[in-house]
Amino acid sequence: MAVEMLSFIDRKSPIHQLTGATKLVCFLLWSFAAMLTYDTRILVLLFIASLLIFKISKIKVREIAFILILILTFLLINNIAIYVFAPQQGVAIYGTKHILLQLVGNYDVTAEQLFYHLNITLKYFVVIPAALLFIVTTNPSEFASSLNRIGVSYRIAYAVSIALRYIPDIQRDYRTIALAQQARGVDLSRKEKLPTRIKNAASIVLPLIFSSLDRIEIISNVMDLRGFGKNKKRTWYRNRPFQKGDYIAISLLLLLLIISLVVTFYDGNRFYNPFV
Repeated sequence: MAVEMLSFIDRKSPIHQLTGATKLVCFLLWSFAAMLTYDTRILVLLFIASLLIFKISKIKVREIAFILILILTFLLINNIAIYVFAPQQGVAIYGTKHILLQLVGNYDVTAEQLFYHLNITLKYFVVIPAALLFIVTTNPSEFASSLNRIGVSYRIAYAVSIALRYIPDIQRDYRTIALAQQARGVDLSRKEKLPTRIKNAASIVLPLIFSSLDRIEIISNVMDLRGFGKNKKRTWYRNRPFQKGDYIAISLLLLLLIISLVVTFYDGNRFYNPFV
């Protein structure tokens, strides 16, 4: 069976051996380092490091390919929107204007604008893969215990855990319902016209919604019967104590964040400017 999107993928790797709390803290430090800087040198370094981390985690690109394609599509749309609504943003940021292609009005293609788009793209390539890696290498129950460990209410943490567990369930239900409808003669292939395919898709969506509501009601009743939420604290089956690797990982990411901030703000400007 194919691997479900955004579901936990169990591997024997150093990344998987870290506790959920460690991976959450490291992801937050990584995100701060990437989002607070527009220094291209730092972003390139983080991108290379993300490739190395992916290699260590033993997660294959094809296992998250569909999500990556969606993200790349959104990235393309975002870059187009930035150029359409702010075609001279790079010029305003870097203070110079090197025209590469002269067009109508403010839509001249400049080296500064392309460099700004490069930085935006690098930010996506640094943060999004790290987020995906965090999700697919962390057991949902351990993720919930991690949130609770850093101060999040266990009720909210458990809700997040259920949501993450529910993603692969929805995908399995969708495939089951789709196969059942196809066995009844409902065609969802490209052979049908688009309006017909949309109409036929409703025969999958409606049963999927009703089955999801039924599962939600069952889970809610079970949690009520077991007195969930009665006490202020709870224990976690998946909670693990910190090991040596956890402290090393957090220390390295904290050091990386400090270096990123120092290099970024040493001249009082978040933007690395190669045009001066």
